[in-house]
Amino acid sequence: MKKYQFWFIVGTQHLYGEKIFASINDHAKEMAEYLNINTKIDADIVFKQIVKTSDEIYEVMEEANQHKDCAGVITWMHTFSPSKMWIKGLNILQKPLVQLHTQYNQEIPFEEIDMDFMNLNQSAHGDREHGFIHAVMRRPRKVISGYYKNERVVLRIEKWMRSAVGVAESRKLHVVRFGDNMRNVAVTEGNKVSAEIKFGWSVNGYGIGDLAEQLKHVTQLEIREQMDKYKQFYELDTSDLSSVEYQAKIQVAMRQFLDQRNAKAFTTTFEDLHGLNQLPGLAVQDLMREGYGFGAEGDWKTSALLRVMNSMSVGLDKGNSFMEDYTYHLPYNEELVLGAHMLEVSPSIAKTKPVVEVHPLGIGSKNDPARAVFDAKEGKAIQASLIDLGNRFRLIVTDCIAVEPKADMPKLPVARAMWKLLPNFEVATEAWLLSGGAHHTVMSYDLDVDVLRDYADMMDIEFVHINKDTKIETLREQLIIKDIIYKFK
Repeated sequence: MKKYQFWFIVGTQHLYGEKIFASINDHAKEMAEYLNINTKIDADIVFKQIVKTSDEIYEVMEEANQHKDCAGVITWMHTFSPSKMWIKGLNILQKPLVQLHTQYNQEIPFEEIDMDFMNLNQSAHGDREHGFIHAVMRRPRKVISGYYKNERVVLRIEKWMRSAVGVAESRKLHVVRFGDNMRNVAVTEGNKVSAEIKFGWSVNGYGIGDLAEQLKHVTQLEIREQMDKYKQFYELDTSDLSSVEYQAKIQVAMRQFLDQRNAKAFTTTFEDLHGLNQLPGLAVQDLMREGYGFGAEGDWKTSALLRVMNSMSVGLDKGNSFMEDYTYHLPYNEELVLGAHMLEVSPSIAKTKPVVEVHPLGIGSKNDPARAVFDAKEGKAIQASLIDLGNRFRLIVTDCIAVEPKADMPKLPVARAMWKLLPNFEVATEAWLLSGGAHHTVMSYDLDVDVLRDYADMMDIEFVHINKDTKIETLREQLIIKDIIYKFK
């Protein structure tokens, strides 16, 4: 995130004069510096300039578009800034924008306030003018109101910045598909052309033979170096080190293959393993730990979404992972979901140091693969699913509470997570099914719904949130309305 910048652009007008302009500059620099220090994100908030005319606004917006490290624009009207001046600049802006509705002074100086103070401190006036022009132009943007030093305001700005970084990463994301989608599965399919138009994701397939060929060039030194990394992050509990070394070899080859194509996300499928001795297990898990996106069974949408969410959560440490709803625990009022996959769950969400084990898989007809075995940590989390409805993409997010498994599962040697759905199992699962949510998700302990809702708004895609307040009949009506809206959009 350190390379990304957010430009703080402060509006005024030419009538006020140089003395007021100097004060505005000083105030804006101080505010940008405060936000930089207090947002828990490495991207820089840069006070770019005050703008006084239509030409100045146009030029700075044009520069923001062309600057590859500018991930978004923060606007604030220190004084009144006639909004017709903003039309040309806003018309060309291609980066996310947040309208910060705040002011430099926290309190009114009741004893000293005069017209000079009023002329300088007109955010209540200027931001309403600014809000109007966005509304009449139908421009998507975020609005954040409150004193800029308020902790909640700072946190909301930080979340918006994370969403904007996700947009920036989306627009340059390459996804490698090793093999095709799992046969006859519907939800992992989708329109890759539409995805590139909407998100910027370039999704391309490669024969598994291309990966098998890359394996031939992996050296023993590279395998040993990868094994050393495994020993750093995992406990090795197996006498079959050759299987672990083979996963190390796959991981080196995959990373080289991805990096040669500037790809940060990938998919595999157990139905296409020609030339490989094992289904990639530990190799995939450790690549997710490194930040790559992954989707099983050719699920490129979940792979890309995981990579985007990883980029949004840089600097946080609770973790994100590819996940699959597998089976249920259904005692009345104590219902739980057991999530796992054959092998591929990210160690970033492990409660304790994962253990590498080698066991038969029972599917894929290959040698016994090494995998990291662990239980996921407890706490608040979300499950996110991106689906293609033909005429639009829908991002579905459900709130959950990750819990400790009810008992040990000694005969299930895979990475596992267990969670409780909100508001309850019945409503949450019915809402998920009515919305078309997939069996593959990204599970995140780092991000909350606000970040993904802002991302969906920035990408102009549909968003559905299943939470403690969800009611099925209300959701049904919302889905019908959304279908009507998108039919004519």
